[in-house]
Amino acid sequence: MKFITMRKIKKSISFFCLLTTVFLIVFLFQSCKQEVKTTEKGVSLITVDSIEISSFFETYPEMKNYEKAYQEIYEHYDFHYIWFTEEEMLSHGKSLYQKAKDLKKEGVFTVFPYQKEVDEIYEESLNDIDAEFLMTGLYVFYMDHVYKGYDSDIIKDMGWLLPKKELNHTALLDSVLSDDEWDENDSLMISQYYDMRKELHKYQEIEKEGGWEKIEFVDEKNLKPEDSSAVILQVRKRLYLTGELENDNEKNIYDEELKKGIYKFQKSHGFNQDAVISKKHLTALSVPVEDYIEKIALNMERLRWIPTQINDAKEFIFVNIPAYDLAYYRDGEIILSSDVVVGDVMTKTVIFAGEMSYLAFSPYWNIPKSIIEKEVKPGMEKDENYLEKRNMEWNDGQVRQKPGKTNSLGLVKFMFPNENNIYLHDTPAKNLFDQENRALSHGCIRVEKARDLAISIMEENKDWTPEKVDSAMNAGKEHIYDLKNEIPVYIGYFTAWVDEEGETNFYEDIYKRDNKLAKLLFNK
Repeated sequence: MKFITMRKIKKSISFFCLLTTVFLIVFLFQSCKQEVKTTEKGVSLITVDSIEISSFFETYPEMKNYEKAYQEIYEHYDFHYIWFTEEEMLSHGKSLYQKAKDLKKEGVFTVFPYQKEVDEIYEESLNDIDAEFLMTGLYVFYMDHVYKGYDSDIIKDMGWLLPKKELNHTALLDSVLSDDEWDENDSLMISQYYDMRKELHKYQEIEKEGGWEKIEFVDEKNLKPEDSSAVILQVRKRLYLTGELENDNEKNIYDEELKKGIYKFQKSHGFNQDAVISKKHLTALSVPVEDYIEKIALNMERLRWIPTQINDAKEFIFVNIPAYDLAYYRDGEIILSSDVVVGDVMTKTVIFAGEMSYLAFSPYWNIPKSIIEKEVKPGMEKDENYLEKRNMEWNDGQVRQKPGKTNSLGLVKFMFPNENNIYLHDTPAKNLFDQENRALSHGCIRVEKARDLAISIMEENKDWTPEKVDSAMNAGKEHIYDLKNEIPVYIGYFTAWVDEEGETNFYEDIYKRDNKLAKLLFNK
């Protein structure tokens, strides 16, 4: 018995050892299988033959435009697979696929030319050389459409002369490889882009729910507080959908709650806030939600062009032409905001950037030749006292207006020398700032709060108190002050913009620039 028991024990031990060995082998195999072996740069150990890249473009010709990017990317990663191991797609590849599937959330309404093939790669777990190269194409396509936008030559043709953001595909890919979750990176875009994207999602959700109906005009009369009308019900429902009203009480009376909503709507659409609901307001309220989505997407495209260095700028001045608005930023905060008058349709204000280098107090106005030919000379022919009446004089063969309260430049001008001869200045015609349409100048930008802007700028010099600024502005003699630190000035064109309170504002496309961009973005 004792002998038989020992044999059984030995057999049990041998069987246990065998099971243990098998278990260890399986465990080690599974562990090795789960471990993704990559190069020092975080990509697969599988190598790529550079010749295969050229042959890939023969099969997928629409990727040919990205040939330079392909070469740079694979050279950077020593010609190794970026998106796959021998067994599966790497996690950053899966993240890329999911992001590219939902481009509409980024305001991009075009589709990757080989999306069907990429879907098959993802769904069927393909990982051959074509799959690898298609994923690289998807990456470049995504980066160009979401983070870069149209090339400089195209946007210059649309009159956009602001500096264009540059994009390095390999540097960004290094960042992607180190962050599989593709967390938001504010260094890729300016903060306004993310604000605008949030609003895009809001309107896309409204669209999913069916949007809103066109408001039917019952009659042509304006509606004022305390009026009652069936139109009020439609207006109330419309404002509730977009958030100007917190509640829809379904009353047909123009009450105080609706008045607050109308004020919000008028402000966010560039109307004077007078509480009157007129036909133009009802027309604006009837614009379909799809048009709002398109407008936001157009301006998200423009935001892709802005260099991200503006995020870190100590100070700068930004003028938004369609908004008729100037904002002076310092340390990321708006320290001054002012209404402005911009160039009319015939003498458009140019979209560009400059460096403000000096202020001129009690300035002369050196009248441009075009204005001399079109206005001054014909005026002089009709009235021999034309110049004297307007406080003008000849100076070295040119006409200039002398300093004073009637000077067309007002009492101060802000100079950032440029070939477009555009600058900011005060104006004696303060009544113009009461108008909804303020595209009225010859191209320069008239600033309503010119005095306040001058005081804010002169804070760099403690000797220049507000009283001294006032004295210089009213001296009747031109005085030039050179800034110690030049201030960047950006003149942009955005027909949709999220303000400091988080409200989206929509502006009239005064220079008709949206349609041209829409043709590119939406193939209109």
